[in-house]
Amino acid sequence: MLLTITTTLGQATDLGFLLHKHPDRVHLFEQSFGTAHVFYPDADERRCTVALLLDVDPVKLVRTRGRGTPDFSLGQYVNDRPYAASSLLASAMANVFRTAMRGRCDARPELAETPIPLEITLPALPCRGGPGQAERFFGPLGWRVEAVPVPLDAEFGDWGDSRYVTLTLTGEMRLADALNQLYVLLPVLDDAKHYWIASDEVDKLIRAGEGWLAAHPDRSAITRRYLANRRGLVRTALGRLADADGAPEDALDPTEIEEEPTATDAEDPSGQDDPFVPGDPAGLEGAGGPEGAGGTGQETAPVSLAERRVKSVLHALHDEDARRVIDLGCGSGRLLARLAQDDFFSEISGTDVSYRALAHARRRLRWDQRPRRESDRVQDVFQGALTYADERFRGYEAAVLMEVVEHIDPPRLGAMERVVFGHAAPRVVVVTTPNAEHNVRYEGLAPGAMRHPDHRFEWTRAEFREWAGRVAAEHGYRVRHVPVGDDDPEVGAPTQMGVFTR
Repeated sequence: MLLTITTTLGQATDLGFLLHKHPDRVHLFEQSFGTAHVFYPDADERRCTVALLLDVDPVKLVRTRGRGTPDFSLGQYVNDRPYAASSLLASAMANVFRTAMRGRCDARPELAETPIPLEITLPALPCRGGPGQAERFFGPLGWRVEAVPVPLDAEFGDWGDSRYVTLTLTGEMRLADALNQLYVLLPVLDDAKHYWIASDEVDKLIRAGEGWLAAHPDRSAITRRYLANRRGLVRTALGRLADADGAPEDALDPTEIEEEPTATDAEDPSGQDDPFVPGDPAGLEGAGGPEGAGGTGQETAPVSLAERRVKSVLHALHDEDARRVIDLGCGSGRLLARLAQDDFFSEISGTDVSYRALAHARRRLRWDQRPRRESDRVQDVFQGALTYADERFRGYEAAVLMEVVEHIDPPRLGAMERVVFGHAAPRVVVVTTPNAEHNVRYEGLAPGAMRHPDHRFEWTRAEFREWAGRVAAEHGYRVRHVPVGDDDPEVGAPTQMGVFTR
């Protein structure tokens, strides 16, 4: 396979510094499956082109197949079998351009961090799904994509196009980002790899996808193809991508309806959180409304429902001057991370019944690399069940159950109420839960269906008010209700929030 990268940078031969390969030389790199050649067919001050040519050796390819390879026995006797050329090229790139992919260039450090004009060409690229697939995967990353089908040999009849395309990508981008995108997407377009997929492939994907994959609109399809549809690995990878800062949450099940916005609450296509207001560390002024209800504040970009929910909770905690907070059912730590970023809060803890979710929360909090100002305030992230009294739940001014109660079986709600409102008894309890009446606004949701397969129930506004009023009366609290998201005049806001004060 052949890959060329061209730049028209002011001093174009600086491409050699970024790649750590001198333009005046031909570089050879022996691979376990052949030889990678790096050379510069064009190199002057105005235009510089580097070529990576991978010469696959069929004999080496066979010799590298061990007895643990699934098709070892058959493979030794079928010498004309196809091989995953794109995957081989990606592996060669990782070996040959390893330092460049990390974005390191001691000779030109400022250039390594700067987007530069690039034109990338692959004359024959396996592309399952045709030219449209290449546009779908590369287009959202900022590339101008030209994918021309390669026709089958017309000498033997009109057989149409092959599954190969001539791909040309044009745009301005950091070279490191471009190389990492190629590393992931070349085997994804081919939908095949030349080696067995193990758990370490998740780490490779997350590392190479840093800064772009989490916000990609087709991140789920990319992840599934990259990991050969191995469900356990795919779920792990999507969970880690959902934990990426500023990334929209992924539904881990393809049949799942995300608890995310409809057309009126669109996800920010950039995948970034909306800008905070200077002097407003919690980002409260963007939450809208006097009680963080959303829909009246001036927003510079669309804000997801999940983000509005977090802001509304933060707003309620600020209003009640609750500085010591425990997040009950913290999940992957979306709220915990925001609490830790806000110096208003003096003591923060989180708990969840899922060890996997807690691992994600610790990773999101960068548990082993926390700044000193956060280390003293973030006390603990621990496993616990809300239906059993736990001394660790006590001693906080506020407890938050954000999208938690609907995951508890109705017969167990009484136990949760006694644990949270009776045993732990914080001064403030903030509860958010979906508004079942708003479900008719979700186009993909069948009548009567719930937003998430793990929901045990979803309350209407009247049902939530009835439950909240009863719990408040039984345990000595007052409760005020706050809509979260755009408050539809017919069916209400997508999320309802109750702020209990004792």
